[in-house]
Amino acid sequence: MSEIKIPQNKIDQLLDICNEHGNQPGELINILHKAQHLFGYLPQEVQRIVARQLGIPVSKVYGVVTFYSFFTMTPKGEHPISVCMGTACYVRGAEKVLDEFRRILGINVGETTPDGKYSLSSLRCVGACGLAPVVLIGEKVYGRVVPGDVEKILKELE
Repeated sequence: MSEIKIPQNKIDQLLDICNEHGNQPGELINILHKAQHLFGYLPQEVQRIVARQLGIPVSKVYGVVTFYSFFTMTPKGEHPISVCMGTACYVRGAEKVLDEFRRILGINVGETTPDGKYSLSSLRCVGACGLAPVVLIGEKVYGRVVPGDVEKILKELE
């Protein structure tokens, strides 16, 4: 993985986040949530800075980042698309919806389009089982999605 150059103002903001939480190791998850909101993802450099500030090993930070599915170490697209693959959604055809997003966007789960516009992921459950299958794009929930809706949804985002 290549190094990214973090601008000093972003580093200062990250240090402020750590300071707001008293640089306490017990606040790691809260700090990582805010850091991911700041950067959009948690690259190695951010993890190293947080570890240094909290006085904990980078391996502990990495372990938390990789354990919780909310955290990501790869940049997400401008429109992060998540297809729910929980039981209700899966039974009602979520896999076909996911396949249609993959086909149209030309990317696989965990990838971002070359233009940085869309990223695709799957998740376990969004808690909207009555609307299955569900697609989450950013904060917006799309319910009862069928493969035929995918193109219309993408056009709406343009």
